[in-house]
Amino acid sequence: MGTVDWSRGLTEMTLAFHILFATVGVGVPVFISMAEWIGIRKKDVHYSLMARRWARGFVITVAVGVVTGTCIGLQLSLLWPEFMRLAGNVIGLPLFMETFAFFFEAIFLGIYLYTWDRFSNPYIHWLLTLPIIIGSSGSALFITTVNAFMNTPQGFTFENGKLTNIDPLAAMFNPAAPSKVAHVLSSAYLTAAFLLAMIAAFAMLRGRKDDYYRKSIRLNMTAGLILAVVTIGIGDISARFLAAEQPEKLAAAEWHFESGSRAPLIIGGRLNPATQEVTGAIEIPWALSLLATHHPDGLVVGLNEFPKDEWPPLYVHYLFDAMVGIGFYLLAVPVLFLALLWLKRRNAYNRWILVGILAGGPLSLLAIELGWFYAEVGRQPWIMRGYMRVSDAATTNAHVSVAFWLFAGLYAVLGIVCLFVLARLFRNKPAEMELETRRIIL
Repeated sequence: MGTVDWSRGLTEMTLAFHILFATVGVGVPVFISMAEWIGIRKKDVHYSLMARRWARGFVITVAVGVVTGTCIGLQLSLLWPEFMRLAGNVIGLPLFMETFAFFFEAIFLGIYLYTWDRFSNPYIHWLLTLPIIIGSSGSALFITTVNAFMNTPQGFTFENGKLTNIDPLAAMFNPAAPSKVAHVLSSAYLTAAFLLAMIAAFAMLRGRKDDYYRKSIRLNMTAGLILAVVTIGIGDISARFLAAEQPEKLAAAEWHFESGSRAPLIIGGRLNPATQEVTGAIEIPWALSLLATHHPDGLVVGLNEFPKDEWPPLYVHYLFDAMVGIGFYLLAVPVLFLALLWLKRRNAYNRWILVGILAGGPLSLLAIELGWFYAEVGRQPWIMRGYMRVSDAATTNAHVSVAFWLFAGLYAVLGIVCLFVLARLFRNKPAEMELETRRIIL
């Protein structure tokens, strides 16, 4: 492996690890706020306890997210110095704003954690969740605009190999930003809903039947249904954006080689790169044209319109299929649960439903990983589309392989410690016991 491969591998590993904690960091505050508000409004101690317990676990994940986020910042400069030399002045504003948003979130998170039961009006404490949500979601917004810029660069003039006449705001609000930011935020909220529901489902499968767990599942599955619909809708918008602005990325995801109308959607299958023939796939007639243009006769640009050395790796087809498949699974589970709850014909909290919710937690995280890999790998061979290739952006330092293994060790330790601390935090203190303790104190 050369320096470029080691640099690519280290960046991929860091992003894959960080995105798990970043997703939790963006999504969970919304549900902490929601639970506390319901608890105050309904005077329901179960929802108030949800907010307390989720906040305690959230802090642990924030700590790990800070470390891995710092690693990403370092690696941008150390592993991709040519990219930073070219585009550093352009992306400096969103990188600074992302850091500012995090500090804004951290300040109010500290105040929130240490002011439980300190206000005569509990809504004042609840209001502290709003700047936490603004900070965490704002952080995701700003860093996602950097990624969007790498896909659709604008806001500068390219002269003699340099970027001049820089307009940072135009660079931030590039064509890819709206759909990317919306998709990142909605998928983070959806993932948080399933992760929190997964914890309650796991407890119920182990025999705990307290109303706390039932209410947690009901809250998160109701929100999950709404968020799943929104996320799929935004995914549709993203597909139309790709068809218009990055047609090679959509074509690679669907193994669509020849430009044409009434293009079929290909699910699964095997590709013979030499002949461009697909076998063993499910083909849905006209569906790709509908996805890309909302019209069955819509023209979809094929990969053969582009030089072969500018094709994304064709395995992104499987990443795309798996991500979309999981998205529909995350829609089906809350639909089934809420239908059973509404019809009252069967126990909505039966074992199979709980297992389905439990599986939704890791699957939602997998969908996040697949989505980011598709976003990054689908942009290849460009680090800044149309202006700089990945191979031209990487460091020439010969010791990146050493850094790769050192960071791998760091992430392994962080992951194990995080899981251990979270387990210890709640293992011997189930919700029903904590609720009973609070009743005695009060």
